[in-house]
Amino acid sequence: MMSMSGIVSSVKILKFSERPLVYFKLNDTSCLIATHSLSFLADVENGMRIVIAGEYNNRGQFIVRKYGVIGKTKIMIEFERLSV
Repeated sequence: MMSMSGIVSSVKILKFSERPLVYFKLNDTSCLIATHSLSFLADVENGMRIVIAGEYNNRGQFIVRKYGVIGKTKIMIEFERLSV
C-alpha cells in the first residue's frame, strides 16, 4: 500500500448510493474513495491537507483505502464556529 499527502481540490460525488463514490484531486493526482466516503465528505473540503493510503488502479487513479486529516476536520471547524 502506498501513501501520499497534499492539498485536496475538486471534491465531487460520482455515484449516489449507500456507499457513495467520491472523486477528488490530491495535488495533481486523481483519487477515488468509496470506503468511508460518507466520513470523508463530512471531514474534508477543498483546500484541506490530508494524508491517504491505497493503490493505483489500471486507469492511473489512486484508490483510497484510508485517509487522515492533518489539522482540524470540517466538522471540528463548524462546531467551533457555532459554539462562539
